[in-house]
Amino acid sequence: MEPPSSPLSVNALSAPLVAALLHDRAALRLGVALDACGATLVDAGIAAPGGLEAGRRIAEICLAGLGRVSLVPGDAAWPWLVSVHTAQPVLACLGSQYAGWSLQHQEGDQNFFALGSGPGRSLAAKEPIFADLGYRDRAEETVLVLEVDRAPPTALLRHAAAECGVAPERLTVIMTPTQSLAGTVQIVARSLEVALHKAHSLHFPLAHIVDGCGAAPLPPPAPDFVQAMGRTNDAILYAGTVQLFVAGAEAEAEALADRLPSGASRDYGRPFAETFAAYKGDFYQIDPLLFSPGLVQVTALASGRTFRRGRHDPDLIARSFAVAPPRA
Repeated sequence: MEPPSSPLSVNALSAPLVAALLHDRAALRLGVALDACGATLVDAGIAAPGGLEAGRRIAEICLAGLGRVSLVPGDAAWPWLVSVHTAQPVLACLGSQYAGWSLQHQEGDQNFFALGSGPGRSLAAKEPIFADLGYRDRAEETVLVLEVDRAPPTALLRHAAAECGVAPERLTVIMTPTQSLAGTVQIVARSLEVALHKAHSLHFPLAHIVDGCGAAPLPPPAPDFVQAMGRTNDAILYAGTVQLFVAGAEAEAEALADRLPSGASRDYGRPFAETFAAYKGDFYQIDPLLFSPGLVQVTALASGRTFRRGRHDPDLIARSFAVAPPRA
């Protein structure tokens, strides 16, 4: 694979968005506090209510300012979608947005674990994917987004800052619980990222992915973590749509379209919360081919032909989202 290279700094591009988020904290209903080590903690749904707009802006921070996230009207199956587009899909989605940095700290009988997403990943570059991207950033300040319902321990924040090569007081951590409105938006805004990650796992040349966009329904949050996680996954797996524009041979574009949709997985066909429970909460037992949008279109730029594969399942979405039947 010939990885793409980029002179862009995902940390420099995201810094103004982080500053604007902090400036607008009151309007966005965010909580902001300093940890003992000096790191800035942004609460987007733990004690502070946060909201949809906070989630939309956090999703754009995850994309390092290289993408746009919008709430747009849907259709009869579900009225609102989270739409995402980026002119730098590989760098924005895989180099920043992907939640791939495993952060863990054990203190006594207390264990804290989270997967970090956002521009800070490109400073630490702990994940093998950065070798494939041929990318590592340098910056004096950074931001990480964690899908957690409690603040990270100080020791972990110090560790993360050190791995990023920044002082702790130059680290911002945004916390978006899965059950929150902000968390729901920023997770569902990953429809394009999910498709790119699967394309990478299928060994499709990343340098051939020229442009892309995606959309998935905005699900209602749920107070139960597993149910909330299930809904955000189902939104993409069973009602997400992604369009990729790719270079290279038309046959390669068609082969990617054939294998990309979630329907190619053995685990396709039931709400994600049920699948998760069937594997006793072990993510790694779930077929990785499941993690992809339900419907994909791949356009081969060399020929202009588009290959459309997969489908939506509105009945499963209604079941997952607990949609009450209309009154008689």
